Amino acid sequence: MAQTKEISRRIKSIASTKKITKAMEMVAAAKMRKAIEAVLKTRTYANLSWETVLRLASQADYNKESLHPLLIQRPLIKRIAIILITSNRGMCGGYNSAVISKAKASISKHQVPTDFILAGKKGAIIYSQNYQVAAEFAKDDLLSNTKDIYPIITLAISEYLAGKYDKILVAYTDFVNPVKQVARVKQLLPLEINGADEYLGLASSDQNIGVSQELLAEKNQKHLVRDGLSLECIFEPSPNEVLDVMIPRLLEVQLFQAFLEANASEHSSRMTAMHQATEAATDMVSELTLFYNKARQASITSEIAEISAGANALAD
Repeated sequence: MAQTKEISRRIKSIASTKKITKAMEMVAAAKMRKAIEAVLKTRTYANLSWETVLRLASQADYNKESLHPLLIQRPLIKRIAIILITSNRGMCGGYNSAVISKAKASISKHQVPTDFILAGKKGAIIYSQNYQVAAEFAKDDLLSNTKDIYPIITLAISEYLAGKYDKILVAYTDFVNPVKQVARVKQLLPLEINGADEYLGLASSDQNIGVSQELLAEKNQKHLVRDGLSLECIFEPSPNEVLDVMIPRLLEVQLFQAFLEANASEHSSRMTAMHQATEAATDMVSELTLFYNKARQASITSEIAEISAGANALAD
């Protein structure tokens, strides 16, 4: 009986845990839907605005005009900063460990002193790993507008222009679909005119998740005339003066989009992790119920055998 009582307690405990994980899965699914809606609404704008500024910069370079300070590639990289976007809470599988590992891989690649700018409470693990943290910012689970990330991008631009950092990267997680997210490190500063870096949100070739590489290539081919430049546009007063206004705004939009991608990935990871935990709890309850029934049957058989033995002894 002691064994059956112990198994019964374990079944009740796991069943209670299953209710919690199921509730967390439903909450994460609701947040995920809102986050995915937000990321898909802005993805096309973020990527095409990036394309526009790169085209402006290319035209300024083509006309031998001086490049904007945020476009100039520095010959010697002495120090870099990484904006690390993590979650505020756990229970989301390998989401945080994947993006932190990606950031560490980038540090190993550059082999220069690196500072972290943290967004999200789980990024605090960096402190215990002997990395330098320049600043730490709170992160909302569902961002409403670019004002939420304005302090971060303002700090990044000012520190870059002041010469403290020669390169600024952002480590985030690209949303592909509810069961797949890809950790990435994207260069924010300086902007690379001819960079081969992927656009935000294009880790998947799915045509239904927003702007695709094919769409960008089609628009590029349609409007180009020669030498990779669009000569249909006339910028007033000049490309550089337009860039003075557009580049900070573009960087703000790019970072905002990275946060949206990260939020959608986080809620998707949490939903998947909680779904798997719920299924594991269901399997454990089924297995323990089988053990419970076997133990109960063995106990009943043992009691019957004892009663029969006692009856036979009295009969003799």
